[in-house]
Amino acid sequence: MKNQLTQSDVKKIEEEIEYRKLTVRKEAIDAVKEARSFGDLSENFEYYAAKKDKNRNESRIRYLERMLKTATVISDESAADEVGINNTVTIYIEEDDEEETYRIVTSVREDSLHGLISNESPLGKALMGHKEGDRVCVNVNDNYSYYVVIKKIENTTEDGNDRIRSY
Repeated sequence: MKNQLTQSDVKKIEEEIEYRKLTVRKEAIDAVKEARSFGDLSENFEYYAAKKDKNRNESRIRYLERMLKTATVISDESAADEVGINNTVTIYIEEDDEEETYRIVTSVREDSLHGLISNESPLGKALMGHKEGDRVCVNVNDNYSYYVVIKKIENTTEDGNDRIRSY
């Protein structure tokens, strides 16, 4: 499945790749060189740890570059009165008789523990394009669905704290 990214997601990924290539890679190579200088590699834990960190960084760079190559860039524009990407939405969940607030983001930035839900999740899909006051059915699977009412929609600005999720 192709990842959907907004232009700001692409920018954040490119910044992380650049940082990892120019800063982290240099530090990792220096750490490997220093650990190698300690002598016998067969019993050198520092050397293996440094190599592991270097390989982890290279793997993350490859992952992010592959993500950019295969991603579909989508717009985060939406009408002022309807739910779209980067909107913060307050909903009333009828079944639980409680209100919750979520921010709709792309799947690479989702973090439900911090109130960031994907536009591809069941709730995100159901909310997209609806307006305040709409009663929306959220289909979780073939056997379960529930209703929510959209109480409030706020246009959220990029705060820079969102990071691209690691897999």
